Amino acid sequence: MAEALSLENKVALVTGGSRGIGRAVALELATRGAAVVVNYNKSSEAADEVVKKIQEAGGKAAAFQADVSDFKQAEALVKFTIETFGDLTILVNNAGITRDTLIMMMSEADWDAVIGTNLKSTFNCSKAAVKHMMRKRTGRIINMASVASSIKGAPNRFIYGTTKAAVIGLTKAVAADFITQGIRCNAICPGTVESPSLRERMAAQAAASAQTLQAVEAAFVRSEEH
Repeated sequence: MAEALSLENKVALVTGGSRGIGRAVALELATRGAAVVVNYNKSSEAADEVVKKIQEAGGKAAAFQADVSDFKQAEALVKFTIETFGDLTILVNNAGITRDTLIMMMSEADWDAVIGTNLKSTFNCSKAAVKHMMRKRTGRIINMASVASSIKGAPNRFIYGTTKAAVIGLTKAVAADFITQGIRCNAICPGTVESPSLRERMAAQAAASAQTLQAVEAAFVRSEEH
């Protein structure tokens, strides 16, 4: 087995790092030696739990509240990371939400909310981080996309798939623009991952449609296999 990649003396920022995929990423980065800033918007207790877990294992971590769909808050988050740990080596743009429905049922408010959290936050944090990374002439940006961004699409994933496809486009553009500055930008496209937000969304859908939770789960799995 190849030796695990060491991230000693690296500093990572994970948006949406208090739950689900973000939590797992934050813990893994810390396990490999990185100091980690766990960003959260509303889940302060969950973020504190992640920080405590990292610190109890001998790592360095701090939590910071910011709505990363707002540029000034994203800037403040990046500034906090650099001031707290002296650098920003790795940015993981993981913050994300969804409002699954068909296009004719989607409200403008829901459209704006998902665009803001999934796409604009990726722009906001990347813009703020790149300024620092260019001065250091090194950096890594990892954007969380999704299999829902597939070219054939996924049923009932209209807004989520749209934003994640845009994230892939943004990733390619940033990668091309800054590779000569020592900054690499890549996207990851996970499939269905068990998480608190997924369970909450399925439970809400089951209640609204008078279906069993098992039926909703089965339908979701079929849509991911589309």
